[in-house]
Amino acid sequence: MTMHLTTLLDWEAERIRELLALAGELKARAAEGTLAPALQGRTLALVFEKRSMRTRVSFEVAMTQLGGHAVYLSREDVNLGVREPIKDGARVLSRYVDAIAARVQSHETVEELAAYATVPVINALSDRAHPCQALADALTIQEHFEGAEAVKVAFIGDANNVARSLAVVCARLGLDYVIASPPDYGFDAEFAARLGELASASGGSFSCVCSPQEAAEGADVLYTDVWISMGQEAEAQERRRAFAGFCIDDALLAAAPDHAIVMHDLPAHRGEEITDSVIEGAHSAVFDQAENRLHAERAVLQMLIG
Repeated sequence: MTMHLTTLLDWEAERIRELLALAGELKARAAEGTLAPALQGRTLALVFEKRSMRTRVSFEVAMTQLGGHAVYLSREDVNLGVREPIKDGARVLSRYVDAIAARVQSHETVEELAAYATVPVINALSDRAHPCQALADALTIQEHFEGAEAVKVAFIGDANNVARSLAVVCARLGLDYVIASPPDYGFDAEFAARLGELASASGGSFSCVCSPQEAAEGADVLYTDVWISMGQEAEAQERRRAFAGFCIDDALLAAAPDHAIVMHDLPAHRGEEITDSVIEGAHSAVFDQAENRLHAERAVLQMLIG
């Protein structure tokens, strides 16, 4: 049976830990210059309805470093669901390539690709999930807090795709996760209930609050993302009003323990959800986190198609 990565809700803790161990191993080999060409002769299709720097470059570099090749297909090249049905595109690409990484508008698109493709489908971002980012985040947290008995992750801001996938990986791995969002911008009740069940089963915890200061108290990790994602530009003014006070600045950082790290998946709107002084400060793990996209995705590719 073909293994996909559309959402981490489908991946058990054991598989996530296996992937993180592989990511760490491949990261060390890359630093030593001893990476094996495990994907020699393999091809990855990058199907992108949304533009990206980090996602495209990290996947292309990962495939190249593992001896494979990536083919980039923009919205104009494919136009899934318009030029031809998604199920047709999935089956055609399956005859040409060894895996598909899809960065799409709607999560239903990546799910339909996975339903009809006979090769692994990787969600490189959808409106509901960003699993590759969450795996890179977990790798970063593991590197900073390996051996810690408990780790508290505080997400400050919009309960978007990044917040959702981060919450799932934390719940799977037994971390304590709290999200601070304005009213009407938090997780829906069904998703929150699922997170609570997963966290309880793994020995972690999940909670929602409306106060960034409350969330930051005792947090090992402060995490934020943009308030206005691609496709939400019409809501920009309303969102800026709603999220006023939800910025990770020096004052909020001071509410966390001295050892806390700060994370952001980038690109950042400096001066909105995070200040320049924080992202450039001693607590910032933002660029370690960005690098770990490469290492996490390299492991995903080797695990799924190696």
